[in-house]
Amino acid sequence: MIKIKSVRGVHDLLPNVLSKHNKIIENGLKIAEKFCYSQIEIPIFEFSEVFTKPLGISSDIVIKENYVFKDRSNDELMLRPEGTSGVVRAFLNAGLSQDIPKRFSYFGPMFRYERPQKGRLRQFKQFGIECLGINSSMADIEVISLGYEFLKSLNLIEDINLKINSLGDFQSRINYKKVLVDYLNNFKQELSDDSLRRLSTNPLRILDSKNDIDKKILLNAPSVLDYLSQDAKIRFETVCEGLDTLNIKYSVDKNLVRGLDYYCHTTFEFITNNLGSQGTVLAGGRYDGLSKILGGIDISGVGWAAGVDRLAMMMESEYINGVDIALIGQLEKHNLLLFPILIDLINEGFKVEIIYTGNISKKLKRANKIRASYAIILGEEELTKKIIKLKNLSSGSEELITLVNAIKTLKNHLND
Repeated sequence: MIKIKSVRGVHDLLPNVLSKHNKIIENGLKIAEKFCYSQIEIPIFEFSEVFTKPLGISSDIVIKENYVFKDRSNDELMLRPEGTSGVVRAFLNAGLSQDIPKRFSYFGPMFRYERPQKGRLRQFKQFGIECLGINSSMADIEVISLGYEFLKSLNLIEDINLKINSLGDFQSRINYKKVLVDYLNNFKQELSDDSLRRLSTNPLRILDSKNDIDKKILLNAPSVLDYLSQDAKIRFETVCEGLDTLNIKYSVDKNLVRGLDYYCHTTFEFITNNLGSQGTVLAGGRYDGLSKILGGIDISGVGWAAGVDRLAMMMESEYINGVDIALIGQLEKHNLLLFPILIDLINEGFKVEIIYTGNISKKLKRANKIRASYAIILGEEELTKKIIKLKNLSSGSEELITLVNAIKTLKNHLND
């Protein structure tokens, strides 16, 4: 019989990994709420144009990484490859553009058909935030500082570096693209196939190339920072000044770009060296104009998304189930009698597991294996005297006691 496997690039999240994911998301939501970002949930799939319009026909996501299908109404749908477009679409659909600014947080799975490797999956999870309706560079400083505090809450910030850059305004990018293409045209014979294709479609993406030969060519490439308009230059200087004020360390990377066409001005990445080539754990930037592309009025936006899978790989915390009490019957006939005790203990706030099979010795071994703190044992003697046996699994001490008094003892000990 052939064993059925999971799809390549799609992983099961077993308890030891999922517990880390949950902690990351829980921390993210708490920090975001303190910054007054409200949680939003968007669909896993949308009409394809929600992504194809803003991402640009030349983006890798649209060309080769999207999961597209048609439903029974023959509508073309796409599994979401990122969250920003969906959040902005939801913002527009709800008619919230008349009540700005709006701040949102979100999390969930994203989908891209990429070559799977460490830290890069075809189904991956992101936690993200979006700030809509603030044109000022103050919003850029706000979202970067939120990202910094989020990573700090996970005790990961010491292993992560912040890189920032500016893509400038529309005219700045037009001017820069021209000189960049002129420079790269001198190296057509040496550029990688991907970069050669991007040269005529999306030359800024070449700056993000991972190809070693491309990287050497780019060492002497013109810098986008030299072609910023006066306004764009002042905006970027203000962002840097804000980070300095907050004592957030950063470095300026002239080759740092976003892979999506709707980004402008500030772009940033939090990067670690602990995950090999897939070192970006949180990335974002400003995307003024995205709402207009999606059919709404022109609303400014800035935000970021963090890779939950990658952050989980950096976390060293061990998964602990944290069972407070194991319930054990001496005989199989006692199992049913453990259920009222189970409900009483759960209502008192304890985490409880009934161990159904095996003799007393095997049940106690199981209780130790699941790291229970205490065991409550019920047998004929206990039933006759209307008491239970409470066993401390760390010290081995045990006592015959009423359930009411046992609950008082457990509250005192387990809440220490």
